[in-house]
Amino acid sequence: MRAADWVIIGLYFVGMAGIGIWAFRRVHDTHDFFVAGGKMPWWLAGICHHMSGYSAAVFVAHAGVAYTYGFTLYVWLALPIAIAVFVGAFVVAPRWARLRIRLNIGSPTEYLALRFNVPTEQLLVWSGVILKVFDVGAKWASIAVILKVFTGIPLGAGILISALFSVFYIVLGGLWAVALTELAQFFIQLGAGIAMFVVVLNKLGGFSAVTGIWKLLPPSHSQLFNGPFTLGFGVVYLLISFLSYNGGTWSLAQRYIASPTGSEARRAAYLSAGLWLFWPLILFFPMWAAPLLFPHLPDPTQSYSVMALNLLPSGLVGAVLASLFAHTMAMVTSDINVIAAVVTRDILPTASVKFRNLSPKGTLKAARLVTLAFTLATVIIALKADSFGGILSLLILWFGALLGPTAVPMILGLLVAFRRSNARAAILSWSSGIVAFGVAKYALHGSMTLVVAAPVVTSLVVFILFGWLIEKNRTPEEVTDLLEALRQDPPAPFQSRRADHSARILSNRERLAE
Repeated sequence: MRAADWVIIGLYFVGMAGIGIWAFRRVHDTHDFFVAGGKMPWWLAGICHHMSGYSAAVFVAHAGVAYTYGFTLYVWLALPIAIAVFVGAFVVAPRWARLRIRLNIGSPTEYLALRFNVPTEQLLVWSGVILKVFDVGAKWASIAVILKVFTGIPLGAGILISALFSVFYIVLGGLWAVALTELAQFFIQLGAGIAMFVVVLNKLGGFSAVTGIWKLLPPSHSQLFNGPFTLGFGVVYLLISFLSYNGGTWSLAQRYIASPTGSEARRAAYLSAGLWLFWPLILFFPMWAAPLLFPHLPDPTQSYSVMALNLLPSGLVGAVLASLFAHTMAMVTSDINVIAAVVTRDILPTASVKFRNLSPKGTLKAARLVTLAFTLATVIIALKADSFGGILSLLILWFGALLGPTAVPMILGLLVAFRRSNARAAILSWSSGIVAFGVAKYALHGSMTLVVAAPVVTSLVVFILFGWLIEKNRTPEEVTDLLEALRQDPPAPFQSRRADHSARILSNRERLAE
């Protein structure tokens, strides 16, 4: 890193901090803090949805996969996400915005209290929050690895620097700060990614290298599926991507919830799907070419960082590092914001009457304190990442495998076709998925495909079959009415029944607390 690189990094930090301070003035209550007041335009929601799906792990763990196994990274990672988001644009995305319009929800899990009941909501909420602690911890560890390669900063210090900077602007500005920084980070990513792509092409002889590198790499690198990333793994990852990118990952649901209407949320999903389909082909190319430029690297996860340091001129190195920061900040701050929403709106009001009676200012203060506390927990996990098998294990095995049991009831619960799957189906689906993960990983010592597939497939089958074949009780009228209402946007002069629903949910929380 030279002086020009440090200047670029400094400008990046100043810019992000400035956005946080500006967004602070737009946040007057938790509705602004968590869902941007329901006023996020479709193009901003789409870019944010796309950016929230990245982190620096793409340039660490996934760069190692590209270096070792080749093109399969696009086939099992980017392509399934693009397909999943495109399908979700028709099936799921608009329903999130309509939930906010009809129920005034501020978190993606808030509707579960009405769809199932409060105990089921609490079970899914707590398990999801715990899961997110591990997921965000892995992302802090990823950016720390990159910082160490670029600057020599120790891993622990890199984790703390990243966390302190992120928590600063998200505590100030909430979702508005996250969205606006993601927009800025998108353009940083675009510029740095194209620069890296062009430099690598020039190094390899020009545009012909786009196809030419596959003749020089080992034949297995051009295969669609390679190593542990089999066809079966790709199919399972497609299923997980559908659940995750359509709302099972709560921060991604939050982008749709913040959209003004269901139609706007659908357009946001189209934009995100298109970006996932085309942009990774440019972004991943330097990773695929890395074995030709730097063969025999002792640690393939450092391949992208090594290329940036050795191939880019002064100034561009700082831009790439800012881009890598941008990826992680986009995803991590989104996660932190939505977890604060879930804890503030779903957990605390159920746990104590004190939090049910807070003023709007008191609720906003609680949301900011929750943001700080959750960030601290994720930093602790990041510092202990090796205890869980490393970054890739946290991202793929732990998060990928355990996402299904929490996401299946949440996503399928939005659809009329599964209206008969009630609270018992949701709880049984969740518990059977957790058991399947434990059996596959620790009893059978299964492959990565089995460990990732077992919980999500088990949860899916149990939730569907329990509702269709076993549960014969009539679906409550309020649930049927809600699911039918989510099929289309309400008319313009819509008078919401949100007060009735909110009162019913609050009453259920009070009974559970007692």
